[in-house]
Amino acid sequence: MKKYLILTLLLVQPIISELVLEITKGSDNPYSVALINFEGSKSATNIITNIVKNDLDRTGEFKILENNKLLSIPKNEEDINYSDFKVLGIDFIVMGSITEEDKSNISATYKVFNVKKESQIRSSKVFGVPNKLRQLSHYISDGVYEEITGLNGVASTRLLYVTEELLKGSLLFKLIVADADGANEQILLKSTEPIISPSWSPDSKQVAYVSFETGMAKVFTQNIASGKREIVLENKYQISSPSWSPNGKFLSLTLYQDGNAEIYILNLKNKNLTRLTNHYSIDTESSWSPNGSKIMFTSGRSGSPQLYEINLRKFNAKPKRLTFEGNYNAKGSYLPNGEGVVFVHRKNSNFQIALKYSNENFVRPLTNSQLDESPSISPNGNVIIYAVSENGTGLLAGVTLSGARFRLPIKTGKVREPSWSGFLR
Repeated sequence: MKKYLILTLLLVQPIISELVLEITKGSDNPYSVALINFEGSKSATNIITNIVKNDLDRTGEFKILENNKLLSIPKNEEDINYSDFKVLGIDFIVMGSITEEDKSNISATYKVFNVKKESQIRSSKVFGVPNKLRQLSHYISDGVYEEITGLNGVASTRLLYVTEELLKGSLLFKLIVADADGANEQILLKSTEPIISPSWSPDSKQVAYVSFETGMAKVFTQNIASGKREIVLENKYQISSPSWSPNGKFLSLTLYQDGNAEIYILNLKNKNLTRLTNHYSIDTESSWSPNGSKIMFTSGRSGSPQLYEINLRKFNAKPKRLTFEGNYNAKGSYLPNGEGVVFVHRKNSNFQIALKYSNENFVRPLTNSQLDESPSISPNGNVIIYAVSENGTGLLAGVTLSGARFRLPIKTGKVREPSWSGFLR
């Protein structure tokens, strides 16, 4: 039996949620929304209304007014007295109903009204199952968010992260997947050896990550539903920093097979390797552009860690330096629209999450802590989640491009290395 089968225990199972969501700052000019309690079975509507409220609250872009703060509570469109909502400064009204068709099917119809225009702007129906009301609620939240902001919602997406806990004098590492709000956690992997650099496949059905269970860094892929996992490349060298190509057919990796860290591209079907960089400095932490035409990576070839980019569509292309401000810029990811990059930037000895648009020659710091790392961008490009060290422990935090902030501290141990899934619908 191989060593990694002895050291590692696979547990694809749900656990009690360890992350606790805390909103720390909302946007400066939030949308004011009246969320009318949904009609239907009280047990279901209470859960759904509460989850939708929390989803919208979490974005930091909404101020939610519940029924006890309203002047009138309409049951349908004909009952709406828009004056009652205008006097409270409310921008939108959300109302809906739940229908439990049988023991295995449930549906929700929801509507969004523009108070200023005194008109309905959305009517949608979503389907689910009674024992999975959270997912149904997230779909409603995403629809409301999309209608009001013009961006796809991410309440129904998922997060991948690593936890570290000291148990009986030994460290235990867990690779965990959860809903975007930290609920419905599921352990994908337990190990007494470190787990780092988790990354989602484009279809969000698989993940790649680095495990040290064989005695050195190796990259594994794992199916979320079945738990089936495999090592991507069997050799005697360290392999790290996996990143999926947008079509899911390739992984970019950092290999040390010539004694130095270089970027390679691995064809997942035939296991062929293509070397991308060739320099005596360390090249690592690669990521793909949204259309798959470029790869960005961290390199020390200029004397300090900086971000570089290679155009894969140009023959024998030379790496192009992307960052010049500061003496440390690393762990970069492209915005989903390709208009900029998010990365770790050092300023005055503090490590912060920063944004640089392609058409700008300066860096925009997004955080102000002392040790922020591992940024991951939501699939709609509006939220960055990252790991932060605070008071000797590790937790997750998030910031939106509009300035809203939230935290996901863990109840015990440390949490780090977050990675955001793609859209699941």
